[in-house]
Order: sequence, then structure tokens, then C-alpha cells
Amino acid sequence: MPKFAANLSMMFNELPFLDRFAAARAAGFEAVEFLFPYEHPAEEIAARLKGSGLQNVLFNAPPGDWNAGERGMACLPERRAEFRDGIKRALDYATALGCPRLHVMAGLAPAGGARDTLLATYAANLDFAAEECAKASVKPVIEPINHRDIPGFFLNTTAEAASIIEALGPERVGLQFDLYHCQITEGDVTRRAQELLPFIAHMQVADTPGRNEPGTGEVRWDFVFDAIDSMGYRGWIGCEYRPKGETLAGLGWMQKYREHDA
Repeated sequence: MPKFAANLSMMFNELPFLDRFAAARAAGFEAVEFLFPYEHPAEEIAARLKGSGLQNVLFNAPPGDWNAGERGMACLPERRAEFRDGIKRALDYATALGCPRLHVMAGLAPAGGARDTLLATYAANLDFAAEECAKASVKPVIEPINHRDIPGFFLNTTAEAASIIEALGPERVGLQFDLYHCQITEGDVTRRAQELLPFIAHMQVADTPGRNEPGTGEVRWDFVFDAIDSMGYRGWIGCEYRPKGETLAGLGWMQKYREHDA
């Protein structure tokens, strides 16, 4: 059955970040992911993980100035040195947290930027990230993001991501397959998941169109989760959604999977 990880950047926002770990464990989660850990010492987050008996399965490399609207640096030629420093900082955290996956955000394509130049920069930076991550037994992952949520994001489709991963080697770089972004940009999510399975290192879910919990939108999740399970995917599925109300009140969709595990 699917294994779900709570995304602590979006869920349990009723509590301060460091208190969300215990709340996620009390709600029945065994793993967590989050966007960025860098506002807190790695040792403090590691203590919360250990105290709650949780695994950290994913977080993002530094994205640049997030509050100013930056969404990664990997495709930006003028930010290469900053990107490399960010990967090293992320790996310090990944080592301390025992995290096996690191999301490397592509960034926003600058107006007038030549796509060939941006793509070459992106590939070179991912190659560097793969080399550094391998030393720490961490796998970098890339995620196509739809243009509705992040206008101008450099990487948009699963086909683009698969092409890049194939060139760099799927043993070195993986796909972060977010069903929410795929549904908006491409649709046909279960067939795409099946085709991309050799590349997929992590999955994420949210319902469309509102990016809320499964069961609040247009997707028939029982069918989707059964299909993913039948494909043989055994990795984590991150719950990267915004609860429509209080987090615990919106977890009813998970009940059948908890009962199966019990």
C-alpha cells in the first residue's frame, strides 16, 4: 500500500515548525518532508525527528531569495557559484538528518534568456549536484512545475525531465513526480507514472484544482493510488497539499490505508 509522508511546510501549520514533527507522528505519519530546513539548526531538526521516531525523506536545496520570488538557481548561468555553495550546505543538512533525497529546483527562466544556454547550465549544475550528492549517499531529484503555480518556471513537463535524467543517468538523478503539477500541465497521470516509473525517486500529491487534500477536487484518488501500488512503486508519497481547514480534520482520506497497515 502507499506510504505517505507529511509535508510540514504545508500541513500542521496550526503549530510552529518544530512542533509539527510530533503532531505528524501523533497523526500516524512515519515520515516527513518539507521545503527548507535552513532557518533552524540541523541538530535541532534531527532531535525532533529522533524524538518523534520519524524519517525525513525529502527537502529542497537553497532556492535563492524565496521571499523575493526566486524559485531555484540551477538554470541560471550567473548563479553557478551560489548554486554550488547551496548544494554543499544542503548536504550538510541531509547528512545530519539522514535524508536520502534532495530536490534541486530549476529556477525561473529569465526574460530573453536563450533556452539552450539555460539548459546547458541546468545540466552542468545537476551533474555537479549528482557528484556531490553521491558522496553523501543522497540522490538529487528534479520536479516539473506547472506555469499556473509558478509562472516562468524552467522545467514544466515530465518529458523534459525524463530527457534530462536519461542524459545524466537515472542512477544519479531522479524524478520527483508531483501528480498535482502533472494533472494541471499534462493530465493522464497514472499512465505517465507507469511510463516514468524507472525514473521516479519520489512522488507528491495534492488534489486539483485547489491544491488541497485528496478528495476535495477532481481526481479519483482510490483509482490513482491503487494504480501506483500495482505498478510496484514502493517509495514515499509526500502530502504536499494545503489543508482546506484544520490539518487533522482533513486526514479522513488516509483512513483506509491506515486500516490496511494495521
